[in-house]
Amino acid sequence: MDSVFRRVRIESLLLRQCLAECLGVYVLIVFGCGAVAQVTTSENTNGQYLSINLGFALGTTFGVYVSRGVSGAHLNPAVTLSLCMLGRHPWRTLPFYVFFQVFGAFLAAATVALQYYDAIMHFSNGQLTVTGPTATAGIFATYPADYLSLWSGFVDQVIGTGMLLVCILAVGDRRNTRIPPELAPLLVGLVVLVIGISMGVNCGYALNPARDLGPRLYSYIAGWGEQVFWAGGGWWWVPLVAPCVGALVGSVVYVLLIEAHHPELDLHLEKADQCQTVDNKLALELEGVELDLNSPKGCPNEGQEGKKAASGKGEEG
Repeated sequence: MDSVFRRVRIESLLLRQCLAECLGVYVLIVFGCGAVAQVTTSENTNGQYLSINLGFALGTTFGVYVSRGVSGAHLNPAVTLSLCMLGRHPWRTLPFYVFFQVFGAFLAAATVALQYYDAIMHFSNGQLTVTGPTATAGIFATYPADYLSLWSGFVDQVIGTGMLLVCILAVGDRRNTRIPPELAPLLVGLVVLVIGISMGVNCGYALNPARDLGPRLYSYIAGWGEQVFWAGGGWWWVPLVAPCVGALVGSVVYVLLIEAHHPELDLHLEKADQCQTVDNKLALELEGVELDLNSPKGCPNEGQEGKKAASGKGEEG
């Protein structure tokens, strides 16, 4: 099997990153929308609203674990857009990341529909409807509550996604709080959980254009029809645009209020924070610092040359 895996190994970094994003989003949506399907088709007997919150939160956690080492685990076009805006991700990769994120969500929706096909048909009496007491389109995409206007829903998504980005940037800000990298995915999942608990009732806290668009496209193709776009007063565009606006706002708020005001750190502490190992061959681009790639941690070996030279002179003497 090892020889087979070596033959199919992908050399393109961008393609590997895109596939990781696709699989990460797939994991997120299978667990998240799967939880919605279970609660909906069982009429709250096999789970309730908290089950949905936990499904999306834990789906986010494991989606991040699946993809973070390859792509950075954005799993969200709004996150990718914000990182591009902050200069932490190349703009040229944005459309590729977004496409594969949406595609992963589409595949996940198809998987949930396949797994719950009989339950959906039994619950809805064989009628695939978007609204009404036996509506099942909400298993896949988000729809607003009856009382919610488009403007209020837009504001809801801006606030929710803004809070998401503030917390994500805080988790990743080593100069603010030094969180062990292994805990970061769990904390991001907890952020999604608390947003769902506190902000989910109005319109389902999409917070993610791919999470909504991919499953919505699937439900359109699979039989729910054009109503998936026109329900809620033409709601479909709000989960696409508002999260992007909210993510940009949240990113700017965190940087302006917190990150931009960190004191300058000692250079050696900065180097120590950035020492990481990737198969013991990490190339770390720091000015005036060499890496000893044979060392177990791949850390800077600044000053080693001087020590070697001194020891060499001692041996010659």
